[in-house]
Amino acid sequence: MSTRIATTILIGLLLATPSLSAQAQPKGGATQKKLYCWNKGTERICSDTLPQDAVNSAREEFSAASGVRRGEVERTLTEEERADAAVVAAQRQLDLAAEETRKRTEQAMLSTYENEDDLRRVFTERTGIIDNNVQTARYNVASLRDALVSLLGTAGDRELGGKPVAEKQAQSIQQRHAELVAQRRMQASFEAQRKALDVEIEETLQRYRLLKGVGTDPRA
Repeated sequence: MSTRIATTILIGLLLATPSLSAQAQPKGGATQKKLYCWNKGTERICSDTLPQDAVNSAREEFSAASGVRRGEVERTLTEEERADAAVVAAQRQLDLAAEETRKRTEQAMLSTYENEDDLRRVFTERTGIIDNNVQTARYNVASLRDALVSLLGTAGDRELGGKPVAEKQAQSIQQRHAELVAQRRMQASFEAQRKALDVEIEETLQRYRLLKGVGTDPRA
């Protein structure tokens, strides 16, 4: 049976009894037993086994023999947090592409591009990437919405027929809803990036015109 006590008390007892710890050392290279410590609300719990409801929680791991801290495990990300991470990764990729584009543009603006059309072609790849992201997100939103509507309709029919909604069906509804919310956020992010790119293109053209002497600085 798991033993749950405060971390400080647990480690203190282990360190205070070196003889017992020495006897508990495994022989022949056997795997040492671990102690797990995690937070449950305001309560700090430590146990020599990890219950199912704590598998996804952040925790620390200690040697049961010596009380020495062996490692730390981060909590499992939620569906929404994974979606946020995907947005951040996509934004980082676009930021790197944007920085590379700016460098190429500034270095070669006068010597390479004879006119504005040549300069616009520099942004073709980035424009294509973002446009594809926007279209994909819109398609995913529409598909997930249709799937969610279908699941809700089926669940509603069961309830109208006096039957309870199955647990698996309810979980599918929750999952589709979470995915739909995440995709809508991604769609909004990509659409904002597309608008920002239009602004960047126009500002780059303004700088080009200024360097070529065919326009005035719009900030003047």
